[in-house]
Amino acid sequence: MSKLILCGTPIGNLEDLSPRAARALAEADVIACEDTRRARKLLSHCGIRANSLVVYNEGNERRKAQELLAAIKGGKNVVLISDAGMPGLSDPGYRLVKACTDEGVTVEAVPGPSAVITAVAISGLAPGRFVFEGFLPKKAGERRRRIAELKDERRTLVVFESPHRIEESLTDLYEGLGPRPAALARELTKLHEEVRRGTLEELVTSVVTDPPRGEITLVIEGAIHEHAREVSAEELASQARSLMDGGLDRKEALARVARDAGVRKRAVFDALLEGGAQDGLTEN
Repeated sequence: MSKLILCGTPIGNLEDLSPRAARALAEADVIACEDTRRARKLLSHCGIRANSLVVYNEGNERRKAQELLAAIKGGKNVVLISDAGMPGLSDPGYRLVKACTDEGVTVEAVPGPSAVITAVAISGLAPGRFVFEGFLPKKAGERRRRIAELKDERRTLVVFESPHRIEESLTDLYEGLGPRPAALARELTKLHEEVRRGTLEELVTSVVTDPPRGEITLVIEGAIHEHAREVSAEELASQARSLMDGGLDRKEALARVARDAGVRKRAVFDALLEGGAQDGLTEN
């Protein structure tokens, strides 16, 4: 039965292509790729002659997805590859997969190397739970807003970045997240592979004095709430009363104490009630 096969390709070292991936490429009726030159380099390394090699990239994926779907429905097996890694992850692929699944066409995956997993594994940061953010927005304002949204994310953060934006992005990350431990991994599995470790502040200095080249993956420690310790009801009530006595609106006082203590506003409200500050109190 004809199908779409998503084939993970090496992120740098061509020897990382699996035997199964090589077989899928050799048997494909059509290989869809981002760049024919890079695809031919990989195929040549494996001694594979493509039956048909077509371009599928950001510029043509809407139109090409329908053409490739038609080819599959016409009996051809299509293998989709990106320049590096797994198609669909910060690379074209989603629209074709969606078109196939909508039509009931079989979609398979041949896993391969991943810059995300590789960077997390060698970063020295907690690998148990992480969130992949892909590329941060190019525009400074949008990037800073996105970073602000990530400030309280407790899982390890993984971000892709390009060499010409890395200084700006690291500066925004430092200003938005503080001096958290982080790792900058570049050119993973390639000849000039490098991992720089330190705080975000130290990494900013590093890229200013020695600008990195090549493909970059950033791994950043998640938020650690210093107030995660258990705060007694008496402390919550006392802090809230102090803020209100100082002229702060009650609603804002509840919100601020709750945020700083890492608890729900309801907990602060209940603490005030238990402490006898019931006059005129309503939860909202």
